[in-house]
Amino acid sequence: MADSDAGDDLCERSTEQEAQDNLRLVLLMCAAGELRCSQKTKRPTAATVRTVGWRLVGGDFYAEDPIAAFSWPLLIMAGGLARLNGSHLVLTAKGRVALNAPPFEVLRGLWQRWISHGLIDEFSRVDQIKGQRSANVLTAVKPRREVVARAVGRLPPGEWVTVDSLFARMRRGRLSPQITRSDRALFKLHVGHPEYDSFGYSDVNSWVLAEGRYTLAVLFEYAATLGLIDISYTSPIGARQDWPDYWCAGELESLSRYDGLTSVRLNGLGSCIVSNDEA
Repeated sequence: MADSDAGDDLCERSTEQEAQDNLRLVLLMCAAGELRCSQKTKRPTAATVRTVGWRLVGGDFYAEDPIAAFSWPLLIMAGGLARLNGSHLVLTAKGRVALNAPPFEVLRGLWQRWISHGLIDEFSRVDQIKGQRSANVLTAVKPRREVVARAVGRLPPGEWVTVDSLFARMRRGRLSPQITRSDRALFKLHVGHPEYDSFGYSDVNSWVLAEGRYTLAVLFEYAATLGLIDISYTSPIGARQDWPDYWCAGELESLSRYDGLTSVRLNGLGSCIVSNDEA
């Protein structure tokens, strides 16, 4: 499926086979010394993200705002398939074995390992939301990931579910990946002006803006990249705009790079992985 980069066109993308092909591709790139990451943050360098994006089977989801190309180096590191040697990623013994292992087993392991030992807080990628680095604001990330993983596990296999329907199901089912430690901490999160554009006011739908955006990040950047869910998406520009009109953020085109995600479908690979997780 071709990239969706701009405009109102909706793109439906089946990820199961792409993920299996891209897993091997990224491992071979690592073996060839083509991947570099920051020793401090573990994040891939801009050059690495560009190189991975050019090589991905089917391309990245968006040409100008990397998602899968950003997450693949992190995923193979978190999964123990690669490690840093200076700034270069090198395959581990486990990674060399993975080159010839059944892709399903490797992808399942990467998903499980990301949920338990992901290298970054996915919410940090929602970079329009400020105040995240303030003291005592954000909750621990692992319990949040586990909540989203349970929500993925409850998706009906083979059926498209809109993200807003998923949000409603999560809230009804008490599957909320709580972002802030307290109501007071919620006031620290803001877009634009730290006082007038705070998430803490009663007329702000803070769940959709915080927990919802976090959920979109995990779904789009990790579950879809690993082939668990097929996705329907469009350009993030103007896709949601679910913040108050009076915010200075009214000038924003989108709150996150994930705003264009409209629907998800648990595919065959994802069904096998989540059913195995529950066994």
